[in-house]
Amino acid sequence: MDNGVRFNIPHCTGKETDYLQEAVATGKISGNGMFTKKCQAILEKITKTPKVLLTTSCTDALEMCAILMEIQEGDEVIMPSFTFVSTANAFILRGANIVFVDSRADHPGMDEDKVEDVITEKTKAIVAVHYAGVACNMEKLRSIADRHSIFLVEDAAQAIESEFKWSDGRESVLGSIGELGTLSFHETKNIQCGEGGALLINKPEFEKRAEIIWEKGTNRTAFWRGEVDKYGWVDIGSSFLPSELNAAFLYAQLENVVAIQKRRLEIWEQYYTGFQPLFETKKVRAPFIPNYAANNAHMFYLVCVSEEERTNLIAHLKSVDIHAVFHYQSLHASPYFKNKHDGRPLPWSDTYSKCLVRLPLHLHLGTEDVARVITSIRAFYSKKR
Repeated sequence: MDNGVRFNIPHCTGKETDYLQEAVATGKISGNGMFTKKCQAILEKITKTPKVLLTTSCTDALEMCAILMEIQEGDEVIMPSFTFVSTANAFILRGANIVFVDSRADHPGMDEDKVEDVITEKTKAIVAVHYAGVACNMEKLRSIADRHSIFLVEDAAQAIESEFKWSDGRESVLGSIGELGTLSFHETKNIQCGEGGALLINKPEFEKRAEIIWEKGTNRTAFWRGEVDKYGWVDIGSSFLPSELNAAFLYAQLENVVAIQKRRLEIWEQYYTGFQPLFETKKVRAPFIPNYAANNAHMFYLVCVSEEERTNLIAHLKSVDIHAVFHYQSLHASPYFKNKHDGRPLPWSDTYSKCLVRLPLHLHLGTEDVARVITSIRAFYSKKR
């Protein structure tokens, strides 16, 4: 596919290698050094979150959430079925029972109106997943969580630089509304360092313990600040913090977040405009952005009318050297979980599993590349009907 359009090519700003060399020159490339602190400071500013801890992945950040909330055997955690397996694994590892809810009819995100129906006395938390960087209705979810005195966690893996608009006109950055939030810096994300993540801590009571869990259950971070004369094992934890090499790479990306987001939005808008004839004739469904949500251009997807059509579309694109992919498979129907699911049908989750196709969206795409994808898909539908 040398002349093809790849689904993803990780973007580099040009400063990554400079900062990697700088990190090596400091003589400290293990975690929680200068670049870690720089990244955390930028992320606290971007997200308007009181405390951010860089992690090796969003998966690790979610596992820290489960520990901080003291998830126990038998606790119930509510989340969408149409999400990545890490969202569920983080809580299953602590003994939780996962209660899946369906997606919305107009968007792959969780159906907020289905959440309260499955709350029981065992419910400990709701995990909102901001699919494609598009906000769940956090006003509804925040109200439900507060009314039932349960935690609200935001899996904002795809949602850097995205916001939720409250009914009173306020705007909140995604990840800053729940007690805890998480971000991903995997190579497929808008901002990336190969593998990386962050924990956003919005509940002050969690801050000190989070640092301990982050540092393998020790109070080493407090020691480096001079708050204790030696550090030791004081709690459970793991090696959740990334190396300075990851942080140095990420810092170059975060410095350029405005330019990166601007170009991604341009690509997204070119797709949306180019597919208008297909949307108007309802040959495919467009991405939907509710009026309370922002668009951070994390992905551009189409929803086909059937699984067969999606399979044929992906094959057609492959034949002309364009790489498009499907996305999540419903977790409630997965080989691991299907015998644990309570049997409720989740038809919209299954629909997106069968019919959603993701198109290339990265900064190596030129205007002509995007036009090529649009032309190829419109040609497929022109021949089909």
